[in-house]
Amino acid sequence: MNPMKTMNMRLILAGALAAVMLSAPVAAQNLQPLDRIAAVVNEDVILQSELDRAVANVTAQYANQPGQLPPRDVLERQVLERLVLVKLQVARAAEQGIRVSDDELNNAVAAVAQQNGVSVDALRQRLASEGLSFADFRSSIRDEITIQRMRQGFAQSRIQVSEGEVDAAIAAQANNTQYHLAHILVGLPEGANAEQIATGEKKIQGVKGLVDRNELDFSAAAVRYSDSPNALEGGDLGWRSPDEIPAAFAQMLKTMTPGQVVGPIRGPSGFQLLKLVEVRDGSQAAAQTVTEYNARHILVRVTPVQDAAAAKAKIDTLRARIVGGADFVEVAKESSEDANSKSEGGDLGWFEGNAFGPAFGKEVTGLSDGGVSAPFRTEAGWHIVQRVAQRQTDVTNANQRAQVRETIGRRKLEDEYNRYLQELRGEAYVNVRSGEKAAAATNGG
Repeated sequence: MNPMKTMNMRLILAGALAAVMLSAPVAAQNLQPLDRIAAVVNEDVILQSELDRAVANVTAQYANQPGQLPPRDVLERQVLERLVLVKLQVARAAEQGIRVSDDELNNAVAAVAQQNGVSVDALRQRLASEGLSFADFRSSIRDEITIQRMRQGFAQSRIQVSEGEVDAAIAAQANNTQYHLAHILVGLPEGANAEQIATGEKKIQGVKGLVDRNELDFSAAAVRYSDSPNALEGGDLGWRSPDEIPAAFAQMLKTMTPGQVVGPIRGPSGFQLLKLVEVRDGSQAAAQTVTEYNARHILVRVTPVQDAAAAKAKIDTLRARIVGGADFVEVAKESSEDANSKSEGGDLGWFEGNAFGPAFGKEVTGLSDGGVSAPFRTEAGWHIVQRVAQRQTDVTNANQRAQVRETIGRRKLEDEYNRYLQELRGEAYVNVRSGEKAAAATNGG
């Protein structure tokens, strides 16, 4: 079974992009767009103006914590690397035929505006007042959606979670402990040689020394030195349950105390330092129940042959027959235009309230058992519905299994996708032309 079909693959527009662009103003006069090229990425380029905007946005995010940021050249290198990965992913998505339509983009922009409590026009004006182009903003949103879709496709094709893994994870959750973690990664290329391994180990030991001597706190060290995609978030991994943590780390965590840092640990991506930030009790909540309804309905469709007025007149006649004493089941078998339920007398089985849409749900939940609704319209046509019964169903176990399946799948996806990004980066031609150390950061030529 593919767990990613049930995983909640939400777009991270507000967090990854809108918060950066809307949380703190970036003065237009501080941005001096340059037409020169900051980096060549295969057949694409990153302009210096793009890099300057992205660095300014990160700086604005850390306005209240300037000490967390590394020197300008280091920050610029970190941000440029993130932009390179975005370019590579968008290009690979295009090769895979992934496209985002203008309607989808418009809806996403509207959602970002709504999340920030403004209209789209107000969002446009706010961005302009902060020296940000609305066209660039839309382009960034399109890239976000594109990358998310590529990740989804990657997950569906490569990530599998077996029922046995779910069973084992549930059994391991006996103590219900959850861990808030952070990490620092010094990456190694695929098939690293002895010299590369030694260099990576020396670097991670140096970073560990800085942290141990309190010369840098862990999050500042992550921003400055980590090769992980979440470096600019201080290496924060968020809260994890045991099933979301690789087995090697999970065993260590049992003996660690909050604030403790362990490592270096050699993993598939390189050397890591792991910090236990906090621990909490993730005990299961009380039993989770949902209300389900059993109902039957009659549908009269609106078609080119049967317009809305004719369909409404027909449904009115059918309801009048039922109110006059005709059996709902028999009328449905005779006259309903829903091919899926007609032979069953309109029976829809047991379902949650809004399973057939909010309009249908409103009618069903508003009835008492045995009651028949007034005619109402949906996209399918005109309906009348009769509620047969309702019940409370315990979905605690099903929800727990779905959640565990999602968390295992998310951990696997994170590991596999980060390796995929390393491969993508390693295969790419990237010529960095920004900063004093441009040559050292250039790959592939």
